[in-house]
Amino acid sequence: MKNDDTKQHSTRDWQGMDAAHNIHAFVDQKKLNAAGPRVMNRAKGLYVWDNDDRQYLDGMSGLWCTALGYGRQDLIDAATRQMEQLSYYNMFFHTTHPSVIELSELLFSLLPDRYSHVIYTNSGSESNEVLIRTARRYWQVVGKSQKRVMIGRWNGYHGSTLASTAMGGMKFMHEMGGMLPDIAHIDEPYWFAHGGNLTPEEFGLKCARQLEEKILELGSENVAGFIAEPFQGAGGMIFPPESYWPEIQRICRQYDVLLCADEVIGGFGRTGEWFAHQHFGFEPDTITIAKGLTSGYIPMGGLILSRRMAEALVEHGGVFAHGLTYAGHPVAAAVAIANIKALRDEKIVERVKNDTGPYLQRKLREVFSEHPMIGEIQGSGLVAALQFTADKATRKRFANEDEIGWRCRSYGFEEGVIIRSTQGRMIMAPALVATHAELDELVEKTRRAVERTAQEYKIR
Repeated sequence: MKNDDTKQHSTRDWQGMDAAHNIHAFVDQKKLNAAGPRVMNRAKGLYVWDNDDRQYLDGMSGLWCTALGYGRQDLIDAATRQMEQLSYYNMFFHTTHPSVIELSELLFSLLPDRYSHVIYTNSGSESNEVLIRTARRYWQVVGKSQKRVMIGRWNGYHGSTLASTAMGGMKFMHEMGGMLPDIAHIDEPYWFAHGGNLTPEEFGLKCARQLEEKILELGSENVAGFIAEPFQGAGGMIFPPESYWPEIQRICRQYDVLLCADEVIGGFGRTGEWFAHQHFGFEPDTITIAKGLTSGYIPMGGLILSRRMAEALVEHGGVFAHGLTYAGHPVAAAVAIANIKALRDEKIVERVKNDTGPYLQRKLREVFSEHPMIGEIQGSGLVAALQFTADKATRKRFANEDEIGWRCRSYGFEEGVIIRSTQGRMIMAPALVATHAELDELVEKTRRAVERTAQEYKIR
């Protein structure tokens, strides 16, 4: 059903008003103003329409978040009911409310007993911002206040607030005022790009043992935690070798360093497990969540704590000087409850693991394994990456891979599919409710975009 209320202005009018007032994310604003952004005005299921009625299959779930797709009436109704009953209250002043209590009960029913408490936030960036203070406070409470350093990975991404930017490994973000003291980094486990002559297993161990080397360099008595995404999202949907995470966990346990999983993208069924760390078989001390928590319908995030951390903070920590006006917002909590119940009761996560996830991964390999431009296909469940290469045998990357990826992404829009490019990798993460037919459409339109890119750059 088309909503004409949003079309009171032409696309050019909207673009002009946007250019006059808005600063967009991760873009050269001057160039964007000259070209004009796409103006999206309605969506349903896996599809979005722009102001000129062009239809796109959203192969990225917005920003990895619309797990249930667009326009779910049960989520809309949950928000409406909550607004009518209690539109807002806070978690300050010794107060709480039923929605946030019920959400927490539901959340921890999905997790093993080693986790017990959550600190709610409004986004993944805020969740990781809270993480750094919470980790340092925990070590203060247990008598090890010198443990302050957080170790992240180069090319990792944890958000764009100050601490989350610093813990992330995007150097261009650091250069824009985004670095803090007591932050260190190790290399990413990106075998295709950096593995050389090592097998994936050898390379995974090598990368993991960089963490041990860094801990010894800094002194284990000074290191608070290691933060990483189970698979790298904004860095290119990079899945580490199977040897990586067991060794990382061993090192963190040996040196008493908190293992902090950033599940802002990986959480709530994306890999076919409720949380991505379960797919990789490790047990973090903290879990950062957002995006899929509410299917992106309303902002909400959180920091999940292990029982040992939570008990120390509750029993011995006294006042924790932290709070956010909208943390645990009743409307966001109500939407999250409806979202999680849908994922559970409609067995959507199970379907991703046993049906649609394997279907997408198989289709991608059938279509792209022999393509001269595709050197690697990675993914699990409904998340995947296609690695561009100039030479499959040597894993040589294109010198202008960012340009090539951007052209492929642009061709995708022309074909009617939204995919993302980063560092020579085309990435996709469709809604978890995708059907086989919609996944076929995603793969076919992506194939056309890749073919048009190969033709433009004369790659055979």
